[in-house]
Amino acid sequence: MLLRATGIEKRFGAVVAASGIEIAVGVGERVSLIGSNGAGKTTFVNMITGYLKPDTGSILLGDRDITRLAPRQITQLGVARSFQIPQLFQELSVLDNMLVATACRENRLSFWQTARRDDAVDRADALLARFNLTEHRERRVAELPGGVRKLLDIAMAMTGQPRLLLLDEPTSGVSAEEKFPMMEIIMTALGQEPMTVLFVEHDMDIVERYADRVVAFYSGRIIADDTPQAALATDDVRRYVTGTLRQE
Repeated sequence: MLLRATGIEKRFGAVVAASGIEIAVGVGERVSLIGSNGAGKTTFVNMITGYLKPDTGSILLGDRDITRLAPRQITQLGVARSFQIPQLFQELSVLDNMLVATACRENRLSFWQTARRDDAVDRADALLARFNLTEHRERRVAELPGGVRKLLDIAMAMTGQPRLLLLDEPTSGVSAEEKFPMMEIIMTALGQEPMTVLFVEHDMDIVERYADRVVAFYSGRIIADDTPQAALATDDVRRYVTGTLRQE
Protein backbone atom coordinates (compact mmCIF):
# COMPACT_ATOMS: atom_id res chain seq x y z
CA MET A 1 0.00 0.00 0.00
CA LEU A 2 1.18 3.50 -0.75
CA LEU A 3 -1.08 5.31 1.76
CA ARG A 4 -2.64 3.96 4.93
CA ALA A 5 -4.64 5.96 7.49
CA THR A 6 -5.59 4.19 10.71
CA GLY A 7 -7.84 5.36 13.56
CA ILE A 8 -7.85 9.00 12.46
CA GLU A 9 -9.78 11.35 14.74
CA LYS A 10 -9.97 15.14 14.47
CA ARG A 11 -12.15 17.63 16.32
CA PHE A 12 -12.49 21.38 16.21
CA GLY A 13 -14.16 22.08 19.52
CA ALA A 14 -17.54 20.32 19.39
CA VAL A 15 -17.28 19.72 15.63
CA VAL A 16 -16.20 16.21 14.63
CA ALA A 17 -14.17 16.59 11.43
CA ALA A 18 -12.85 13.01 11.35
CA SER A 19 -14.03 9.99 13.29
CA GLY A 20 -12.55 6.51 13.01
CA ILE A 21 -11.08 7.06 9.52
CA GLU A 22 -9.56 3.87 8.13
CA ILE A 23 -8.38 3.84 4.53
CA ALA A 24 -5.68 2.11 2.51
CA VAL A 25 -4.78 3.16 -1.03
CA GLY A 26 -2.63 1.10 -3.36
CA VAL A 27 0.00 2.24 -5.84
CA GLY A 28 -1.54 3.59 -9.03
CA GLU A 29 -5.13 3.80 -7.76
CA ARG A 30 -7.44 6.64 -8.79
CA VAL A 31 -9.63 7.31 -5.77
CA SER A 32 -12.38 9.94 -5.58
CA LEU A 33 -13.32 11.45 -2.23
CA ILE A 34 -16.96 12.53 -2.23
CA GLY A 35 -19.34 14.08 0.29
CA SER A 36 -21.26 17.25 0.95
CA ASN A 37 -19.52 20.44 2.08
CA GLY A 38 -18.18 19.97 5.59
CA ALA A 39 -18.25 16.17 5.38
CA GLY A 40 -14.54 15.85 6.16
CA LYS A 41 -12.92 15.39 2.73
CA THR A 42 -10.66 18.42 2.77
CA THR A 43 -9.81 17.89 6.43
CA PHE A 44 -8.58 14.42 5.50
CA VAL A 45 -6.51 15.80 2.61
CA ASN A 46 -5.06 18.46 4.91
CA MET A 47 -4.01 15.77 7.38
CA ILE A 48 -2.29 13.76 4.67
CA THR A 49 -0.32 16.83 3.59
CA GLY A 50 0.56 17.90 7.13
CA TYR A 51 -1.42 21.15 7.21
CA LEU A 52 -3.51 19.63 9.99
CA LYS A 53 -2.48 17.02 12.56
CA PRO A 54 -4.95 14.33 13.67
CA ASP A 55 -5.80 14.21 17.36
CA THR A 56 -5.27 10.45 17.29
CA GLY A 57 -4.36 7.84 14.69
CA SER A 58 -1.57 7.46 12.16
CA ILE A 59 -0.90 8.10 8.47
CA LEU A 60 1.71 6.05 6.63
CA LEU A 61 3.22 6.79 3.23
CA GLY A 62 4.70 3.47 2.20
CA ASP A 63 6.48 2.37 5.37
CA ARG A 64 7.10 5.92 6.62
CA ASP A 65 4.94 7.43 9.36
CA ILE A 66 4.14 10.97 8.20
CA THR A 67 1.53 11.78 10.87
CA ARG A 68 3.56 14.44 12.66
CA LEU A 69 5.78 15.63 9.84
CA ALA A 70 5.71 19.20 8.56
CA PRO A 71 4.14 19.88 5.14
CA ARG A 72 7.57 20.55 3.61
CA GLN A 73 8.88 17.18 4.79
CA ILE A 74 5.84 15.39 3.41
CA THR A 75 6.26 17.13 0.05
CA GLN A 76 9.87 15.96 -0.09
CA LEU A 77 8.67 12.37 0.42
CA GLY A 78 6.61 12.58 -2.77
CA VAL A 79 3.21 14.06 -1.87
CA ALA A 80 1.83 16.96 -3.92
CA ARG A 81 -1.52 18.69 -4.20
CA SER A 82 -3.53 21.16 -6.20
CA PHE A 83 -6.12 23.49 -4.71
CA GLN A 84 -9.78 24.27 -5.30
CA ILE A 85 -8.67 27.87 -5.81
CA PRO A 86 -5.34 27.64 -7.70
CA GLN A 87 -2.36 29.05 -5.79
CA LEU A 88 -0.56 30.90 -8.56
CA PHE A 89 1.67 33.94 -9.05
CA GLN A 90 -0.73 36.20 -10.93
CA GLU A 91 1.80 38.61 -12.43
CA LEU A 92 4.24 35.97 -13.63
CA SER A 93 4.01 34.05 -16.86
CA VAL A 94 2.86 30.44 -17.05
CA LEU A 95 6.45 29.32 -17.65
CA ASP A 96 7.79 31.36 -14.73
CA ASN A 97 5.15 29.85 -12.42
CA MET A 98 6.42 26.42 -13.44
CA LEU A 99 10.03 27.42 -12.84
CA VAL A 100 9.28 28.87 -9.41
CA ALA A 101 7.47 25.64 -8.47
CA THR A 102 10.47 23.60 -9.65
CA ALA A 103 12.94 25.75 -7.74
CA CYS A 104 10.86 25.57 -4.55
CA ARG A 105 10.65 21.78 -4.73
CA GLU A 106 14.42 21.56 -5.27
CA ASN A 107 15.15 24.07 -2.47
CA ARG A 108 16.97 26.19 -5.05
CA LEU A 109 14.93 29.37 -5.00
CA SER A 110 17.11 32.25 -3.80
CA PHE A 111 18.43 35.65 -4.79
CA TRP A 112 21.71 34.01 -5.81
CA GLN A 113 20.43 31.28 -8.12
CA THR A 114 18.38 31.61 -11.27
CA ALA A 115 15.25 29.54 -11.72
CA ARG A 116 15.69 29.72 -15.51
CA ARG A 117 18.18 26.92 -15.86
CA ASP A 118 18.09 25.14 -19.20
CA ASP A 119 17.23 21.77 -17.66
CA ALA A 120 14.43 23.32 -15.58
CA VAL A 121 12.99 25.08 -18.63
CA ASP A 122 13.07 21.83 -20.60
CA ARG A 123 11.22 19.95 -17.84
CA ALA A 124 8.69 22.78 -17.50
CA ASP A 125 8.05 22.81 -21.24
CA ALA A 126 7.52 19.03 -21.24
CA LEU A 127 4.88 19.34 -18.51
CA LEU A 128 3.21 22.28 -20.22
CA ALA A 129 2.95 20.21 -23.39
CA ARG A 130 1.50 17.29 -21.45
CA PHE A 131 -1.25 19.51 -20.03
CA ASN A 132 -1.96 21.27 -23.36
CA LEU A 133 -0.58 24.54 -21.99
CA THR A 134 2.21 25.30 -24.45
CA GLU A 135 0.22 28.01 -26.23
CA HIS A 136 -0.13 29.86 -22.91
CA ARG A 137 3.60 29.59 -22.05
CA GLU A 138 4.38 33.34 -22.05
CA ARG A 139 0.98 34.64 -20.89
CA ARG A 140 0.54 36.23 -17.48
CA VAL A 141 -1.52 34.07 -15.16
CA ALA A 142 -3.85 36.99 -14.44
CA GLU A 143 -4.97 36.84 -18.09
CA LEU A 144 -5.86 33.14 -18.08
CA PRO A 145 -9.37 31.64 -17.93
CA GLY A 146 -10.27 29.55 -14.91
CA GLY A 147 -9.88 26.16 -16.55
CA VAL A 148 -6.36 26.95 -17.75
CA ARG A 149 -5.40 28.09 -14.26
CA LYS A 150 -6.63 24.78 -12.89
CA LEU A 151 -4.46 22.87 -15.37
CA LEU A 152 -1.45 25.03 -14.53
CA ASP A 153 -1.92 24.43 -10.81
CA ILE A 154 -1.86 20.67 -11.39
CA ALA A 155 1.12 20.92 -13.75
CA MET A 156 2.99 22.84 -11.04
CA ALA A 157 2.19 20.11 -8.53
CA MET A 158 3.73 17.63 -10.96
CA THR A 159 7.12 19.35 -11.02
CA GLY A 160 8.24 17.25 -8.06
CA GLN A 161 7.32 13.93 -9.76
CA PRO A 162 5.06 12.94 -6.84
CA ARG A 163 4.19 9.42 -5.78
CA LEU A 164 0.85 10.66 -4.42
CA LEU A 165 -1.11 13.53 -5.98
CA LEU A 166 -4.10 15.11 -4.23
CA LEU A 167 -6.51 17.14 -6.35
CA ASP A 168 -9.06 19.35 -4.58
CA GLU A 169 -12.10 19.71 -6.86
CA PRO A 170 -10.22 19.86 -10.18
CA THR A 171 -13.38 20.73 -12.16
CA SER A 172 -14.96 23.28 -9.80
CA GLY A 173 -15.66 26.60 -11.47
CA VAL A 174 -15.42 25.04 -14.92
CA SER A 175 -18.41 25.04 -17.26
CA ALA A 176 -20.34 21.80 -17.84
CA GLU A 177 -19.11 21.70 -21.44
CA GLU A 178 -15.45 21.98 -20.36
CA LYS A 179 -15.45 19.47 -17.50
CA PHE A 180 -15.01 16.23 -19.41
CA PRO A 181 -12.43 17.59 -21.90
CA MET A 182 -10.50 19.03 -18.96
CA MET A 183 -10.56 15.75 -17.02
CA GLU A 184 -9.42 13.93 -20.15
CA ILE A 185 -6.38 16.20 -20.31
CA ILE A 186 -5.67 15.73 -16.59
CA MET A 187 -6.05 11.97 -16.48
CA THR A 188 -4.15 11.44 -19.72
CA ALA A 189 -1.31 13.58 -18.40
CA LEU A 190 -1.24 11.81 -15.03
CA GLY A 191 -1.41 8.41 -16.69
CA GLN A 192 2.05 8.92 -18.13
CA GLU A 193 3.64 8.38 -14.71
CA PRO A 194 3.13 5.65 -12.08
CA MET A 195 1.42 7.69 -9.40
CA THR A 196 -1.53 7.41 -7.06
CA VAL A 197 -4.25 10.06 -7.32
CA LEU A 198 -6.85 11.09 -4.75
CA PHE A 199 -9.31 13.66 -6.05
CA VAL A 200 -12.13 15.48 -4.26
CA GLU A 201 -15.08 15.86 -6.61
CA HIS A 202 -18.76 16.83 -6.45
CA ASP A 203 -19.74 15.93 -10.01
CA MET A 204 -20.86 12.31 -9.90
CA ASP A 205 -20.58 11.92 -13.69
CA ILE A 206 -16.88 12.79 -13.39
CA VAL A 207 -16.53 10.41 -10.44
CA GLU A 208 -18.14 7.49 -12.28
CA ARG A 209 -16.00 7.95 -15.37
CA TYR A 210 -12.57 8.62 -13.87
CA ALA A 211 -12.38 6.95 -10.45
CA ASP A 212 -11.34 3.35 -9.85
CA ARG A 213 -12.77 3.64 -6.38
CA VAL A 214 -14.95 5.98 -4.33
CA VAL A 215 -14.60 6.87 -0.66
CA ALA A 216 -17.68 8.74 0.61
CA PHE A 217 -17.60 10.96 3.70
CA TYR A 218 -20.45 12.13 5.88
CA SER A 219 -20.13 14.04 9.15
CA GLY A 220 -16.45 13.11 9.49
CA ARG A 221 -17.01 9.40 8.88
CA ILE A 222 -16.49 7.14 5.89
CA ILE A 223 -19.90 5.79 4.85
CA ALA A 224 -18.84 3.93 1.70
CA ASP A 225 -15.62 2.63 0.16
CA ASP A 226 -16.12 0.68 -3.06
CA THR A 227 -16.20 0.88 -6.84
CA PRO A 228 -18.03 3.96 -8.16
CA GLN A 229 -21.10 1.96 -9.18
CA ALA A 230 -21.36 0.12 -5.86
CA ALA A 231 -20.59 3.13 -3.63
CA LEU A 232 -23.01 5.46 -5.39
CA ALA A 233 -25.78 2.86 -5.11
CA THR A 234 -25.63 2.57 -1.31
CA ASP A 235 -28.50 4.06 0.69
CA ASP A 236 -26.16 6.22 2.81
CA VAL A 237 -24.51 7.80 -0.23
CA ARG A 238 -27.84 8.33 -1.95
CA ARG A 239 -29.27 9.89 1.21
CA TYR A 240 -26.35 12.03 2.42
CA VAL A 241 -24.24 12.74 -0.66
CA THR A 242 -26.17 12.62 -3.92
CA GLY A 243 -29.61 13.37 -2.45
CA THR A 244 -31.33 10.77 -4.61
CA LEU A 245 -32.85 8.94 -1.63
CA ARG A 246 -35.32 10.95 0.42
CA GLN A 247 -34.60 11.02 4.13
CA GLU A 248 -37.30 9.53 6.34
